[in-house]
Amino acid sequence: LMVQRIVYSLLVLIFAILASCNKSQDNKKIELPATIDWSDKIIVLPTKDTISYGKTYLSVYSQIYSFSEHTSLDLTATVSIRNTSENDTIYLLKADYFDTKGNPIHSYVQSPIAVGKMETLEIVIAESDKTGGTGANFIFNWAKKPNTSEPIFEAVMISTYGQQGLSFTTQGKHIE
Repeated sequence: LMVQRIVYSLLVLIFAILASCNKSQDNKKIELPATIDWSDKIIVLPTKDTISYGKTYLSVYSQIYSFSEHTSLDLTATVSIRNTSENDTIYLLKADYFDTKGNPIHSYVQSPIAVGKMETLEIVIAESDKTGGTGANFIFNWAKKPNTSEPIFEAVMISTYGQQGLSFTTQGKHIE
């Protein structure tokens, strides 16, 4: 009876260890950057005299280092483009994604699009998409009417490995 309990306990322990092991990275399907259908949001910009322009940089991490620079964890990133105005539309002119070395990966906006009052648009970088690397980033060009608040650009990066969870955020920085 004692031997059976020990064998049973060992089997439970082995099963628990196997269940908490990382999924094999080789079995993950590689996803290409998503093509987002914002065709219903394409607009003609108001005249230049009635809008002002801005540019925002956003850090996005497809991967982060763990233990050393030789081991990395893959992350899912959700990029949010937020119009904080209760009264006016803002305009997204460019949403370009770059890798760690500054090489362009994907352009998510081909024509100016409208972001309605209090609306949030999202871009998801899949966990299996490693093209951005540890220093991926976005450049957003946008426009707004005078006296309208600037858009907010944020990214939430998450991952789960076994029973461990990891999440953090970044915020865009207005650049010239």
